[in-house]
Amino acid sequence: MNKYCNFFKVLILCCLFLVNTVFAIWPHKNISQAVFAKSVKDRVPIDIVTEVDNSLGKIFFFTNIRHLKGDKITHRWSYKGKVKAEIDFDIRGNRWRVWSSKNLWHTWIGEWTVEVLNHHNQLLLVKIFKYKGIYE
Repeated sequence: MNKYCNFFKVLILCCLFLVNTVFAIWPHKNISQAVFAKSVKDRVPIDIVTEVDNSLGKIFFFTNIRHLKGDKITHRWSYKGKVKAEIDFDIRGNRWRVWSSKNLWHTWIGEWTVEVLNHHNQLLLVKIFKYKGIYE
């Protein structure tokens, strides 16, 4: 009996380690993926980027939300400390993929920030991308 007890203890510890490892790579406990991309197709981000040059006129921000069914989140796009857009999403499932996009004027060079907020306006996550001039 003791042999089986030890086996189950080791098995449980391994499972806990694996679960913690998976959640450790998530950007937030309720967000398994948060990325900028050149497009989104079939609910999947295409051409993930962290910086783009100003020949790209539109960029997408994609989030894969987990365990917030019934909640609402917001993507808040900011440039030079000024909010440029806020897009709200109703989360209708335990796994809910949402994305917003921003048309970028070629002179809006610099860092852009997208904040993910919950319905209480609490900050869940911040992501930044760099919008560069073509010749930088």
